[in-house]
Amino acid sequence: MIIHDNDHIDGEILGERLRFARENANKTQADAANAIGVARTTLVAVEKGQRRPKIGEVQQLAQFYDTSANAILRQESVHIELSPKFRKLTNNEDDRVSIAADLMTNLVRADVELENLLGIKHFDNLPPERRILHGEVRDQAEQHALELRHWLGLGLAPVGDIVSMLELQMGVRVFVRPLDGNISGLYAFDERVGACILLNANHPLERRTQTAAHEVGHLVATRGDVEISEIDELESSREEKYANAFGRGFLTPAQAVRQKFADITAGSTSLTRRHIIVLAHIFHVSREAMVRRLEELKLAKLGTWDWFVSNGGITNAHVEQVLGSPKQEDVKRSEALRPVSVRTGLMAYEAYKRGILSEGQIAKLLHVNRIQVRDLLNDIDAEEIEGNEATSIPR
Repeated sequence: MIIHDNDHIDGEILGERLRFARENANKTQADAANAIGVARTTLVAVEKGQRRPKIGEVQQLAQFYDTSANAILRQESVHIELSPKFRKLTNNEDDRVSIAADLMTNLVRADVELENLLGIKHFDNLPPERRILHGEVRDQAEQHALELRHWLGLGLAPVGDIVSMLELQMGVRVFVRPLDGNISGLYAFDERVGACILLNANHPLERRTQTAAHEVGHLVATRGDVEISEIDELESSREEKYANAFGRGFLTPAQAVRQKFADITAGSTSLTRRHIIVLAHIFHVSREAMVRRLEELKLAKLGTWDWFVSNGGITNAHVEQVLGSPKQEDVKRSEALRPVSVRTGLMAYEAYKRGILSEGQIAKLLHVNRIQVRDLLNDIDAEEIEGNEATSIPR
């Protein structure tokens, strides 16, 4: 067993951890003092951070509290500072960017800290990094998107849930939280925590899907650079042209679009709203993105989308007439209304149940108040109590 040295921990923090472990074990200060052979006043000083305990005393107290010295002397979380990278990228103090960057940093830091506490090894399965070479950047992006699809085993199949795919197949940390309306998403990569993407929960599911695919383009070709995706941002660089083309190629691969287009429009003399609605539904993209892709592949005339816009558009009412239900269920948007994600909440509950973190420590780590923490813990605890022997997890 590896026992961490306690010198790296601030005295007040160590004292707070010892106090919480004692209270969680329902022991008095007098009992604890007696267990390590010191006066009660000495134990009080330890818990206040005024007297640093010896490593042997920590081990004795941990045993007395029915926990481990490693839990009490755990290393602090990996030092994660993504925010300055984003501020350096924008070269200004844009409040919108600062708020989004700080949020992303806090979300990543909390998850990494909880993983470290619980001994969870983060899954990481990123594809090989590709370089953007000289020549037509869009052709390279299309090819790389197709290669990634085959690497993931997707072939030409539509991507139904890109967030789950990124999390489960590639180990990307994806967060969906409300952001300023002009920011679609953020991307960052850190060797210690992997690839991280933050998507705007205020945007429709189809737009978030497009943003996620765009950020995957950066992950593939410019992995070490942070990136802020903004609404209607112009393609100001080869990297942005690549990421946009990659996103289109990944979600709507040319061969698959041509095949489906031929099937759906067979016998038709003009492109109708119904055709577009069905194609957009199949590929899980917006109606505009679908038409723009058809224009790009020369399956529709340039200006087709503009014509539809100026002639009543393609509305949700039109979609409902064709498909019956206008929208796919947006589970991630509903989850984003919670103070913390489901996964983070479960990890926080487990850390609390093991006596590793107190309510106050969880509140500080997750940037929520104690009432929200208490509600979270009570909700999960009620579900745990409801379980029985039949639902227990084999260990």
